[in-house]
Amino acid sequence: MTFTVRIVVRGYELDVQGHLNSAVYHQYGEHARWECLRAAGIPTDKLLAAGTGPVQLEATIKFFHELRGGDEVDVSCAFVWGPGKTFRINQEYVRSDGTVCASLTGVGGMLDLEKRRMIPDPGGHLRSLADDPSILNL
Repeated sequence: MTFTVRIVVRGYELDVQGHLNSAVYHQYGEHARWECLRAAGIPTDKLLAAGTGPVQLEATIKFFHELRGGDEVDVSCAFVWGPGKTFRINQEYVRSDGTVCASLTGVGGMLDLEKRRMIPDPGGHLRSLADDPSILNL
């Protein structure tokens, strides 16, 4: 399953060329990931009550087409699970006309906030917290 959130590019997010500033792509990706967790029934307070939080270990963005002020962009979020303490997240930034403007590939994990260590089964942990784990591909 791929979760998507729509964002309107705001004027103050633009660089001197009138493009969406590259750092803002990371913010949009982060927003989509948090919204995805919330849609699955795992808001921030639920994670904190469980003593865990998501961590981003790696993020690579590829830029294909510009985003400009006023553009509407759908930012997707698809979790890819495997064995071990980490997981992948694939995200696409698609303008409302269907143009793929960028992609973000990330590696994440779940941190035990007390021990400050990664938990061994992040997918199992999130599945146990989620109201709808299918949104997280679990």
